[in-house]
Amino acid sequence: MDKSTLSVRRLFEEDDEKAYWLSKTPLERLEALETMRQILYGYDPATTRLQRVFTIVERTQR
Repeated sequence: MDKSTLSVRRLFEEDDEKAYWLSKTPLERLEALETMRQILYGYDPATTRLQRVFTIVERTQR
């Protein structure tokens, strides 16, 4: 962990997190949200693929 970016604050102390996110564009906010979702649910788009389902059907002779 990079401890140079870590800061300790009191629980009810004012922070600048809201101002930080308001300074971002809506697209940047959505990208950050998607990254957090992928981390939370363990989703890796590079390895996740659609599941293939094969069914063998026997044809009748006519």
